[in-house]
Amino acid sequence: MTRTHELRPARLSPRDVLRVGAVGLRARRARVVLSALGIAIGIATMVAVVGLSESSRADLMSRLDRLGTNLLTAEAAEDARGGTIRLPKNAVAMVERIGPVRHATATAEVDARIRRSDVVPEERTAGVTTQAARADLLSTLGGEVARGTWLTPAGEHLPTAVLGTVAADRLGITRPGETIMLNDTRVAVVGILEPVELVPTLDRVALVGFPAAKRYFGFDGHPTTVFERSTDASVEEVRAVLARTVSPGNEAGVRVSRPSDALAARAAADKGLTALMLGLGAVALLVGGVGVANTMVISVLERRQEIGLRRALGATRNAIRLQFLTESLLLSSLGGIAGALLGSAATYGFARAQGWTTVVPPWSLAGGLAATLVIGVVAGLYPAIRASRLHPTVALNAT
Repeated sequence: MTRTHELRPARLSPRDVLRVGAVGLRARRARVVLSALGIAIGIATMVAVVGLSESSRADLMSRLDRLGTNLLTAEAAEDARGGTIRLPKNAVAMVERIGPVRHATATAEVDARIRRSDVVPEERTAGVTTQAARADLLSTLGGEVARGTWLTPAGEHLPTAVLGTVAADRLGITRPGETIMLNDTRVAVVGILEPVELVPTLDRVALVGFPAAKRYFGFDGHPTTVFERSTDASVEEVRAVLARTVSPGNEAGVRVSRPSDALAARAAADKGLTALMLGLGAVALLVGGVGVANTMVISVLERRQEIGLRRALGATRNAIRLQFLTESLLLSSLGGIAGALLGSAATYGFARAQGWTTVVPPWSLAGGLAATLVIGVVAGLYPAIRASRLHPTVALNAT
């Protein structure tokens, strides 16, 4: 009695699957590069958008940590007639009595027109205003002097001024020691500030001492804005009582704000822009997927004789499907890897140019590569099924 052996089709090893799937890519290199380019652009866009957004946000958070989020401001609001309510002269002293408050200081608007020299008409102020400041303003705000010095206890009684960085540019002041005109008083510039990130309005003003403002410019001593720093844990508690402490009985005339909220709001706005750019990247990725699908369909049409020959030699439909799915996955993966590298390089270059710490989240790379695999399967599924359904005789007779 003889034993018959059931014939079974041979199975391709993973190595053979990759080799067979790469045949079509090696034979049509120009088409492969163009098809992979669409995938690469989409992935590069998404990786770069996420990377730049995270790098910018990391830089913003580090700035917030450095500047602190415990600074509060209390400003004089406008009354019903549009006039500015005057804060009490002792507002700073009253704020300092709040238990958690560590530092308190103030600035005040001064009615003094600024000119570069006495030959400049009075109406040409270069968009620079004058404010009175206390000697402890800079330390409270965490500001720094770029050139020269800050107001000293002696200097705040003299006709001297410190300019914000924008004010110095507009007046053409490049170094300390030069003079400007405040009304008809010649004032010496003793310092130029670095940009004050928490209070950018100070970049556009000339700061003089409270005593000098009273002596030379008729300042009445009422502050316009009070600044205070408290412990981090007590910011909200201080915020709740700051208005009525600054102006008892008229707390509605005081606006309390936290300057760091503006930076936090900008981070939130960056998230919205990131979502928009990710959407554009997804569109580019979709276009790339269509390109891959188109390439695979054309590949099936051009290689019908090859498919027929393989089927005649015993290749199963599953083997044909696997071949073209592998080819589609390799094509998408090629674009995905190139896009991930390109997006990472773009993020690194731009972040370094901006002075940021480069942050490319691993999930963005993993997500991008996963998206390319999904696109490879979806784009290659129909061409693979179409190729597997070709009858060997019809495929061999195709011209």
